[in-house]
Amino acid sequence: MTAALELEPPVFARALRMTDADGVYALVSRCEQADLDEVMIDLEDIVSDWQRPSFDLTTQSIGLFDADDLIGCCEVFRARRAEGYVDPDYRGRGLGTSLMRWTWDVVREGGGALVGQTVPESSDAAALLRSHGYAPLWTSWVLAFPPGNAIAAAQLPKGVRIRPFVPGRDEQAAFQTVEDAFNEWPDRDPAAFDDWVATVPGRPGFEPWQLLLATERDGAVIGVCHLVLSGDSTWINHIAVRRDRRGLGIGRGLLLEAFAAGRSRGAHRAELSTDSRTGALELYRHVGMEVTQTFVHLAKSLG
Repeated sequence: MTAALELEPPVFARALRMTDADGVYALVSRCEQADLDEVMIDLEDIVSDWQRPSFDLTTQSIGLFDADDLIGCCEVFRARRAEGYVDPDYRGRGLGTSLMRWTWDVVREGGGALVGQTVPESSDAAALLRSHGYAPLWTSWVLAFPPGNAIAAAQLPKGVRIRPFVPGRDEQAAFQTVEDAFNEWPDRDPAAFDDWVATVPGRPGFEPWQLLLATERDGAVIGVCHLVLSGDSTWINHIAVRRDRRGLGIGRGLLLEAFAAGRSRGAHRAELSTDSRTGALELYRHVGMEVTQTFVHLAKSLG
């Protein structure tokens, strides 16, 4: 799908392949270092996203190459969410505009009418999207629990405990707990179970301790926290508590257990991302986390 791309040789475009994962990781790392002054991506993030059954690299991704060098890339998921990058050394040449217009074609061909991307608040990408009629739908923040902070003991309701995931037994309950909680958000498309499996227990390097479950006496799963190790940091990939069990300290308990699990394995810092749809920002600040990065989700109607 390159019809909307206007490229000057020797730059050319093609769909990404699984063998491009290392190149995409290197490209995104360069972009994040330039835009955020830190690298947040992991290779496992890319691989697990690409192995989702509902994602088709052939039709939902594009790479821009200068000879053998990957200098830009873009993906569109479920005819709605775009994610694109242009190498800092190649910006200002219209490549970002070409990728943006490519996403419009992919979304339309997939039956979508709204395209959006989450980008650093003051980045080149944000300026480009705003100049083409994109408007903010929500704000996202990255928060960090500093290395020097003491981790308090979790205080859980009577009868509630936190335990690691058991493969072959807990998949459906964990997925449904997360899905029910996240589906309360506006502008959130339901996820497929197989996609969740691909990005959580199917993520390269996954171990059961990385998926913490809060359960009641009868074994019912009422809270879930997925964490990964990223360098010297614990990244909280997602956390959810069943609606009727919120406000009892279960989410806080899961966070503290995740911080402790990572720190015991050499990750002295803990991080996560949340956005203004969730109403969870104050919970994270309450446990000692601090905002380190701000993003905005910009969207454009294609109707």
